[in-house]
Amino acid sequence: MYLFTSEVVSPGHPDKCADIIADSIVDKILTEDPNGRVASEVFVAGKNVIIGGEINSKVNLSYHDYEGIVKDALAHIGYDGKSKFTKAQCLHPDDIEVKVCINQQSPDINQGVDQEDGEIGAGDQGIMFGFASCEADEYMPAAITYARMLSDKVYKFAKANPDKLGVDIKTQVTIDYGTKDNFENCRPQSIHTIVVSAPCVESMHIDELRALIQGLIDDTGLPKELYNKEKTIIYINPTGRYVNHSALHDSGLTGRKLIVDSFGGYAPIGGGAQSSKDYTKVDRSGLYAARYIAKNIVAAGLAKKCIVQISYAIGVAKPTSVSVDTMGTQIAGLDDDKLSNFVMQNFPLTPRWITQKFGLDKPSKDTFLYAKVAAKGQVGNAKYPWEKLDSIDLFKTLLA
Repeated sequence: MYLFTSEVVSPGHPDKCADIIADSIVDKILTEDPNGRVASEVFVAGKNVIIGGEINSKVNLSYHDYEGIVKDALAHIGYDGKSKFTKAQCLHPDDIEVKVCINQQSPDINQGVDQEDGEIGAGDQGIMFGFASCEADEYMPAAITYARMLSDKVYKFAKANPDKLGVDIKTQVTIDYGTKDNFENCRPQSIHTIVVSAPCVESMHIDELRALIQGLIDDTGLPKELYNKEKTIIYINPTGRYVNHSALHDSGLTGRKLIVDSFGGYAPIGGGAQSSKDYTKVDRSGLYAARYIAKNIVAAGLAKKCIVQISYAIGVAKPTSVSVDTMGTQIAGLDDDKLSNFVMQNFPLTPRWITQKFGLDKPSKDTFLYAKVAAKGQVGNAKYPWEKLDSIDLFKTLLA
C-alpha cells in the first residue's frame, strides 16, 4: 500500500462560516464599488460573531448592514432556526450577537496599490502556489476531489432534512496508490478509507444514522473502479455520538482551512488565506493565476502534474518570481526551465491582468460570488473563471 489522505469541511463548519461571512462582505462591497479595498477577518465563537480588519470603499456599511450580512450568510448555510436541534446543541439565528471593529486601510498600502498609470501594485508581499493533476476530471488530486463530493452530498441532504442532520460536517478520504511510483505518476488504485462525521438529532439511533450516511456515500457517484463498498474501510460518526455542533461547540476563524480550500495537502500552499480579501491581495489573485496556469499545462498534455509558484513585493505589479515544477512528469523534450520562461513571457501576471482576466472586481450571481467560492473551495470548481481551459492551444505550441 501507498496511502494519501485529504479532508474537507462543509459550509456549516465554524471556520467555513467565518470564511463565508467574510466573503459575503467582500461581495457586498465589490458589487457596489469595484474599486473597494477589503480585508475583514471574522471570528465566530459561541453566539458571538466579531468582524475586524480594514475596509476602504465608497460603500459605507452600518452596524445593521453588517448584522444583516452575518445573519443572512448563516441562514443560507443552514443555521436558520428550522432544525430540530435545541439552542444548546447548535447555533440559532435569534441568539447571534455581532460586534464590528472595522478600520480604514492604511494609506501606506494604498499609494503602492493604486498607481497613476492604472496598474495595480500587489497589496502585499507573499508567495502563492497553484497545482494541477491528471488524477481526476477536475484536474485535482483524487483524495480531496472525492472528499469534496462526499461533503457536498451529505451537506445537501442535511440542508434538505433539518429534522435529521445538522450542517457542521467533515469528510475524509484516503487513496491507496499501491506504490510510490503510482503516486508520483497519478495512478490511484482504490479508495482505501472514508470518514464522515455529521451531526444528527438526539432521537436518531447511531445505527439509523450510519445506514443513512452509508446510503449517501453509495449514491455520491464515486468512481466504480476505485470505490468498493465491501473493501473500503468506512467510519461514520466514529465516536458514536455527534449531536452538539456549530460555533457553540467549536469556534471558527477566517483563513484556518487553507488546505481544505486548496489541494488537500497534496501540494505546497503559500500560507496566506483567500477569504476576506479583495482582488488586489495577491494571496487571492495570485493563487487563482497560479492554479489557472498549472491546470492549463496539465490539460495541454505537457505534464501529469504541475506546481506553479508566483511571488510578489508589496506595491510592485510584476511578480518577483515565477517558477514551474512538473515534478518529473513532463513529456519528453520539455523541461521546467523552458516552461517557466514560457509562462513569464506570455502571462503578465500583474494584479490588474489577473483581475481583468478573471473579472475579480465584478462578482455577481451570473459569474461567481466570493461567498460561494469560500463554501466550495478556492480551486477545483469548473464554474470559476480561473478554472477555464482557454490557454491549452498556447501551451501546445511548445510541442511544435
